[in-house]
Amino acid sequence: MLEELDIKDFALIDSAHIEFNKGFTVLSGETGAGKSILIGSLAFVLGGKAGLEQIRTGTHEAQVTASFLLESALAESWLKQHEIESEDGRILLRRIIKDTGKSSSWIGSTPVTRADLADFSSFLVDIHGQHEQQSLMKVGEHRRYLDSYAGINTEVASFTEIYSQLVEKRKTLENLNTNETDRANRIEILEFAIKEITDSKLKQNEDEDLEAEENKLSSYEKLYDDIAQINSIISNDEGSIIPLLKKLKSLVPHAAALDKSLENLDQRLQSSYYEIDDISEEFKKYESSLVYDPDRLTQVQDRLDLIYNLKKKYASSINAPLCEVSDYLDKAQTELETLTGSAADKSALEKEIKELEKKVYEAAKAIHIKRASASDKMSKSVEEILSKLGMGGTKFNVALLEKPGDDVTQKCGPYGMDNIEFLIAANPGSPLLPLAKIASGGEISRVMLALKTILAEEDTVGTLVFDEIDTGIGGEVAVAVGSHLKQLSYGNSSKTTPKKQVLCITHLASIAVYADNQIKIQKGVEGNSTSTQVFPVSGKARIQEIARMLSGDPTSEESLEHAASMLQKFGGK
Repeated sequence: MLEELDIKDFALIDSAHIEFNKGFTVLSGETGAGKSILIGSLAFVLGGKAGLEQIRTGTHEAQVTASFLLESALAESWLKQHEIESEDGRILLRRIIKDTGKSSSWIGSTPVTRADLADFSSFLVDIHGQHEQQSLMKVGEHRRYLDSYAGINTEVASFTEIYSQLVEKRKTLENLNTNETDRANRIEILEFAIKEITDSKLKQNEDEDLEAEENKLSSYEKLYDDIAQINSIISNDEGSIIPLLKKLKSLVPHAAALDKSLENLDQRLQSSYYEIDDISEEFKKYESSLVYDPDRLTQVQDRLDLIYNLKKKYASSINAPLCEVSDYLDKAQTELETLTGSAADKSALEKEIKELEKKVYEAAKAIHIKRASASDKMSKSVEEILSKLGMGGTKFNVALLEKPGDDVTQKCGPYGMDNIEFLIAANPGSPLLPLAKIASGGEISRVMLALKTILAEEDTVGTLVFDEIDTGIGGEVAVAVGSHLKQLSYGNSSKTTPKKQVLCITHLASIAVYADNQIKIQKGVEGNSTSTQVFPVSGKARIQEIARMLSGDPTSEESLEHAASMLQKFGGK
């Protein structure tokens, strides 16, 4: 559960500290006040996209910190695997983006990559925004929802891995079966590349070392001049540092003998003298070692030209790491070994492919059976929820069709043998048609809410965030959505204690009145600076905010009475 969110210089928010509770919380405010910025800051600290536009104008970095109460065994297991300790069952996530474009992330006190941050955060928060709602318009995304509902994501991931092995081995066999001319040409190219890279005898990070040496050799005159001036200042000239320190070295002990309080200063001066004297000797040695070597400079530049030429041929660019050339060498050697393999290798590969094809087909069939069983249950569950959200009589179907073809090559894809698509008939008597083609914005919002609900019942994620869930709805439908969001936070097992944390941005008072907690986002202008403030509202302040949402007027007696009445009617569990 998200307990606290601290935001500093993120977009329009200069500074905000928000505390969150379990249950249903709404975020409200005028259009353009920055409600989505708050969700954006949360997405950012969870490992989402980072961009310079997220840094508040006039500052150099944006920082977001989030504190979570750990309620997921999967989250705790992830931390244990990565040797990260929680504190009192809580974990702190922190992320910074600087105006240089560099971003840094931490889980607890441990620096992590953005990928690790996003991976861990997936056990804590599920954010549903407009982009995810749009995923319902993409038929290819429908499979993800069915597989999550069926609880077979791990099984499908394992299938994808096996299928990828099969594809790779088929590709290898295809290469072996190419005509001899093409094969011979490819072998010649690979042999040339392998010889060229091998003969170069590259060393790890050699390019960086050579570039540093070239810079030193080509800047010899300037470097020598700098060192000569340093030595003059330290010891070579009359009035330089060392002679002066020698004089002090003899004077201060005399003074310290007269006043014991100066003994500490005397000791420090003696230490400083010997340290600077040692530094002076090192600079003298360095100066005497400086030799201008034009031949060596030519050697270094020739070697760098060779390396840049190799990068140009075998790496992504001349600025790429030198290891890319080595990686190319490894791949070239592997491919060459394959192409020059014996007939026995080809026969073994064909046998291995047949065994993999059988394994893939059996795994795909097992997944198909589980999907078929889950699709019927999922369809009925979505219909039940849609009926509560003002779409009574709606038919929803998770259509499951086997891919066309007569063998495993044609029937299977990376995720199995099924084509999956959501169909809907929003009006009684209408035929089932593709959801992506006929559903309105308001219907899509409610279908997504229904899907999130049935998935949340099986999911251990403790915090659900809904951004723009009220798109295209109003009136009684909005009341139904508000009631459902509240029910979602409490679950079916408890009538008094919240089970999950549900956060929702809304413009509609009929949704907001159902919330256990309400947070207001407000934009303010001071001088030439615009900022967003975030603060909880309760009591009279909440009545005024509901009144504003109802009529745009938070002060009229009629709006305030209506708001108070709605809160009294719908606010309790």
